Amino acid sequence: MSIAQEIIKIKSELPSSARLVAVSKFHPADSIMEAYDAGQRIFGESRPQELAAKAPVLPDDIQWHFIGHLQTNKLKMVIPYVSLIHSVDSKRLLLEINKFAVARNLKVNCLLELFVATEETKQGFSEDELLELISDIAENPLQGVELCGIMGMASYTDDQELIRSEFKKLSGTFEFIKNKYPDRFPEFKQLSMGMSNDYHIALEYGSTLVRIGTRIFGERVY
Repeated sequence: MSIAQEIIKIKSELPSSARLVAVSKFHPADSIMEAYDAGQRIFGESRPQELAAKAPVLPDDIQWHFIGHLQTNKLKMVIPYVSLIHSVDSKRLLLEINKFAVARNLKVNCLLELFVATEETKQGFSEDELLELISDIAENPLQGVELCGIMGMASYTDDQELIRSEFKKLSGTFEFIKNKYPDRFPEFKQLSMGMSNDYHIALEYGSTLVRIGTRIFGERVY
């Protein structure tokens, strides 16, 4: 199927509570435009240099989401373009985003990345670390950051029961925080989980943002 056909098919499978993030990393602007012309507006990038090169030459109404590991020295290449950072994986990074934003009178929408997978290569907070950080921020709010929810990645495996258990943990932590701090974090509404190989399972556990790249664009171009 073409890029446009895949976009239309995936969107037809999503409940009204979930949105598609078309992961366009490693794919050129003309492929993004094919998805854009099919009605897609949210695109995910994971490399700051690539995002900074693409965003200025593509339509202004695209909502760029940053989904990769973000180094503190690359904030200036990301924050001016993005509507949401999915991958805040350390307290240090969160505080640096806040510092950058406050200095420029900005409010940056962020998701905290919770580590639930079996692969050590994946990033993120442990559940205890994340809950402690949330408690700290509830007491000492960050002026330059809006906490909007949680992001996570399941293990890359064919074991669907393991994937389900990991998505269940993500969903449970998300609901716990949302229900405990409704006044402190009023925008805590997004649960970003599910990719090309497991998004149907993620939707069963309440994902509001599915990050799908390979199924839409094929294998990476560069």
